[in-house]
Amino acid sequence: MTPTRFVRDNDVMSDTPGRIATAHGFRSSFRDWASEKSYPGDIAERALAHTLKNAVEAAYHRTERLDQRRAMMLEWERYCLGK
Repeated sequence: MTPTRFVRDNDVMSDTPGRIATAHGFRSSFRDWASEKSYPGDIAERALAHTLKNAVEAAYHRTERLDQRRAMMLEWERYCLGK
């Protein structure tokens, strides 16, 4: 909810004239960026807190992959800050 609150509290404008940006746009941008940077899809999906739709796969895939996600999120931070 942090991105949603930020967008609403700061009246961040969308690229569509007259509209306020949405948090979904941030999430979508992150997912596109992660794909372009060749991060594995499961790491990007876990960072977005998405669950696996395939019940069998979800039952066996329980790792959080924190080290890989941490590195990815630090790179995303640098990207967002233009560093």
